[in-house]
Amino acid sequence: MLIDNMSTPEAKNLSTPSPDLSFSGVTAVFGNLALAYGAGVVIPALQREHSDPTRMPRVIVVTLVSISVLFMVLAITGVSVVGCQIPGNLLFAVNGDKLGFKASRGGVILAFLFMQLHITIAFSLILYPALFIMERIILGMHKSAFVLADVVDEEAKESAFAVTETPNEATNADLAKVHDATAEHDSGSAAAYNAPGAYLKVCILRTVVVAIMVVVALLWKDNFTDLVDFVGASSTSTSCMILPIVFYLKTFHATLSKPEKAFAILCVLVTTCLAVYVSYTTGKHLFAPGQANPAIKFPYCPAEYQQMVYTNTTFYSGKKL
Repeated sequence: MLIDNMSTPEAKNLSTPSPDLSFSGVTAVFGNLALAYGAGVVIPALQREHSDPTRMPRVIVVTLVSISVLFMVLAITGVSVVGCQIPGNLLFAVNGDKLGFKASRGGVILAFLFMQLHITIAFSLILYPALFIMERIILGMHKSAFVLADVVDEEAKESAFAVTETPNEATNADLAKVHDATAEHDSGSAAAYNAPGAYLKVCILRTVVVAIMVVVALLWKDNFTDLVDFVGASSTSTSCMILPIVFYLKTFHATLSKPEKAFAILCVLVTTCLAVYVSYTTGKHLFAPGQANPAIKFPYCPAEYQQMVYTNTTFYSGKKL
């Protein structure tokens, strides 16, 4: 819809405006990207339930590469037709008249329905680990699952060293044993919901959590982009980028090569600096917002292109006169 509506006869003879690059403008994308790649919170659960956990690195690489390709296609397509005037949310852009066109209502509704489908599926998946841990901390459930997981890991290590000649590789029998033990304590976690009154308490807890999230989203609906960037830069980058690398260094520091250690430490430092900076800048917009100029629609463009879409030749010809 964006390409079709922006491909007007007037636009064919115009060049898309280039962005007015600045440090704050470039780093602002960090929070959004961190949230976009925030599915890392479900990786431990996926690995724990995978029939062959040794294949998880391949799964992660293929998934991240596929997501990155889709993001690049989406970004390049948008920039190619509107330049620096590309909106922060394409759905909101095609639903309004900010870019100087009115999109087909049928197409807009269909796009929003697909986005709702995506959010419904992704929301439940991403939120599940947090809800699982909250049920353990607040309701006292699933404690045996964590204990059994540690036991399974120890048994896997012992069997791997005892049976195989290479300590880093387990036989198929060992993998099957670990998988069976994992499945057993997974079923135990599911059985925890069958305890008297447990299901009701879980429903209340999850409803309260979702209600709080809805209230937060409604309170900052006018600054939704800043809210997304703030969450991505603060919590998502911490749980999906910084802490996993720190735990990796803590666990395997004795066997890692110096270049790998140096690269990991560099990633942690750069990510931490960006997370703090973007959390601070977006936090100011959320908790101490200043008086914004309502005439500025495209803040990342040069001053001459900040108020009106570049395809409005009448507006720009009038300014030149």
